[in-house]
Amino acid sequence: MVVLGLILLIIGLLVSSAKILVTIGLILIVVGLVLNFVPIGGSSRRVF
Repeated sequence: MVVLGLILLIIGLLVSSAKILVTIGLILIVVGLVLNFVPIGGSSRRVF
């Protein structure tokens, strides 16, 4: 998801008329990073 966001961001920056792609790219990057660092469903349970 982060890679897709970067691709959209780069395309949006290259094509000056596609400002919406920059916004979508930034949102995808932020969501992708949040999903990477926040464990979903308690997958980080430690077994002692």
